[in-house]
Amino acid sequence: MNELSIGVILLIVLFTLLASGTWVALSLISVAAVGMLLIGNDSFGLIYATTTWGTVSDWSLAALPLFIWMGEILFRTRLSKDLFEGLTPWLSRVPGALLHVNILSCGMFAAVSGSSAATAATIGKMTLPELKRKGYDDQMAIGTLAGSGTLGLLIPPSIILIVYGVSAEVSISRLFIAGALPGMMLILMFIGYTIFWSIKNKTRMPVDDTYYSTATKFQALLKLIPVACLVVFVLGSIYAGITTPTEAASFGVLGSLILAITSRSLTWDTFKSSLLGAVKTSCMILFILAGAAFLTVAMGFIGLPRMLAEQIAIMQLSPYMLLFFLTILFVILGCFLDGISVVVLTTSVVLPMVMQAGIDPLWFGIYIVLVVEMSQITPPVGFNLFVIQSLTGKNILYVAKAALPFFFLLMAAVVVITLFPEIVTWLPTTMTQG
Repeated sequence: MNELSIGVILLIVLFTLLASGTWVALSLISVAAVGMLLIGNDSFGLIYATTTWGTVSDWSLAALPLFIWMGEILFRTRLSKDLFEGLTPWLSRVPGALLHVNILSCGMFAAVSGSSAATAATIGKMTLPELKRKGYDDQMAIGTLAGSGTLGLLIPPSIILIVYGVSAEVSISRLFIAGALPGMMLILMFIGYTIFWSIKNKTRMPVDDTYYSTATKFQALLKLIPVACLVVFVLGSIYAGITTPTEAASFGVLGSLILAITSRSLTWDTFKSSLLGAVKTSCMILFILAGAAFLTVAMGFIGLPRMLAEQIAIMQLSPYMLLFFLTILFVILGCFLDGISVVVLTTSVVLPMVMQAGIDPLWFGIYIVLVVEMSQITPPVGFNLFVIQSLTGKNILYVAKAALPFFFLLMAAVVVITLFPEIVTWLPTTMTQG
């Protein structure tokens, strides 16, 4: 049985398991075991034990549960309410007005959360009822939240960038730095589209004559200072080379606890629930990473990565054509898997092709996160769509339709960084040289 036949069988097994509702991690482990049996290797138990231990004991992963816990703590504080109240006076006269609160709040919360789902859920719980009460267009309110919620995957500290850095053996600090400019570019693109939409659809915008004095605006600005300090402290220490991502994550947890205590929103129950939430999420991600590592080794034994790389070389695809087909692949996978699963499942197979095509793995990390962001708002299994559906009670297709313009904006962002890769590589290169 050749590599191609085995690959087809493994794909069928994988999608059968996923369609049956089997956990992603167990599906990956099962596919790897089937692959090893097909080539006559029955020592997969020993290989699984050694491979998974080597993967989950990687020190770089220590930052993962800490950043997740930081997001869980902030999820249960007054942070989101302070963001809304702090931004509202400044945005009241901008076309789109409070719709921009979704975008900017998600951008700021993403910088202390690292999670797309946590960003969408936290900001959505507070902004959607307020926007509905003030008479904003329901579909646009949902769309701005769905699109901006994906910023949690890209703006550092990003959980998925940590996972990619470990899987691809790329510096997590450099990935964090590389994600900053594309993240800011996306925020500006979302704001620009919202302004354009608001000007074209004035009849669907509420009339708000509320006057905010200069004193009121600066008083509201004070509410943004705590979260701004936390963002600057966590990310600034990484960018300046003072701390590693793991050390910065530890300080981030400490800072979020201080914020929660000073805002009087930290109780024993919220502390326990934040810790339990962080443990559950971290265990889920580590289990997926362990399964993906085992699958990577199994594919190495089978020879699938080598065969795929050889086939790509024979096809002589240009780097642009390779990225075009990979984009389609990732979006399709994103319809069935969450973002972290897509990254850990494909990195080992795709990276050799990418390296052979002369594509910078640092740039590719930001590219793959942008494409995974697209998949987060792609039905039927866009995670952000499910989060927002649970918040609004709307039909999943209604939410997907509302998010569609932002899907195309993310696609445009992928095209922009492909044509101008310096947007990704300039900052980490400059700071490294400095």
